Amino acid sequence: MENVVTKLLGVKYPIIQAGMVWCSGWRMASASANAGILGVIGSGSMYPEVLELHIRKCKEATSKPFAVNLPLLYPDIDQHLKSIVENNVPVVITSAGNPKKLTPFLKDHDITVIHVVSSSQFAIKSAEAGVDAVICEGFEAGGHNGRDETTSMCLIPAVRSAIDLPLIAAGGISGGAAMFAAMALGADAVQIGTRFVASDESSAHLNFKNEVLKAAEGSTELTLKELAPVRLLKNAFYQQVQEAYNRCAPVSEIRDILGKGRAKKGMFEGDLDNGELEIGQVSAMVNQIKPVQSIVNELIMEFNEASSRMQAALIVQ
Repeated sequence: MENVVTKLLGVKYPIIQAGMVWCSGWRMASASANAGILGVIGSGSMYPEVLELHIRKCKEATSKPFAVNLPLLYPDIDQHLKSIVENNVPVVITSAGNPKKLTPFLKDHDITVIHVVSSSQFAIKSAEAGVDAVICEGFEAGGHNGRDETTSMCLIPAVRSAIDLPLIAAGGISGGAAMFAAMALGADAVQIGTRFVASDESSAHLNFKNEVLKAAEGSTELTLKELAPVRLLKNAFYQQVQEAYNRCAPVSEIRDILGKGRAKKGMFEGDLDNGELEIGQVSAMVNQIKPVQSIVNELIMEFNEASSRMQAALIVQ
């Protein structure tokens, strides 16, 4: 499956395991890398010394390329950058900010830079900033998301027509058929998060993994747009937020309800009532916890099956 993205990243398959806070540590990143895709350490929830440890352990566990996801709003970003450069991390995926801020610095250190966008306008700005590739993330995705609610089916072709850079699609993709569809729309690769949350190597709490397996259509919603839009499973915390919205509570009260550490409480510590449970719409299609290698094998098998079906359907008699 060699293409522009596999060549850029040095991987076997055009798949990126998303860097998700509290879920994407060195175990999942190294398992993903060893399975032939780009593994990613999610640094947004890590103190600098914790990221340093995860990078070192990942390098011990794999000789394959891996990446660090780096939210540009992270308060100790200089220390994260120091760890990334000193440990020769080959790829950085930036998000939640202007890519002009760090792209020149990263490129000067021979680091491949990918930026996450939610619109074709931001994709153009990313290209102008000099990034190597763009991840366009549709409204279906879990975690922090764009405010415009543009679905992947609309976003992928819009971004494809706007830029010439390698394009990676994210949001609503958990199987090989969806991967095939994304590439048919113009993507060169896909980024998958939700499916890997429910993996053996994910650092998410087992309570959260099991809650993901219970999700059905309509179990998630994009909320908290006034603060930082995030897609969540509907639990007691979500209901508390919705009650505040229903009585037109001021943003200051909603901020107080959110407080601090909600994502850690829910996703890492397993508090299903009071925690923030970030996950994508496609959680409704995830029904089993499996090793990363098995998930990747299934993705490739399903992709090939989808390709064969389409070739058969398009044969002109």
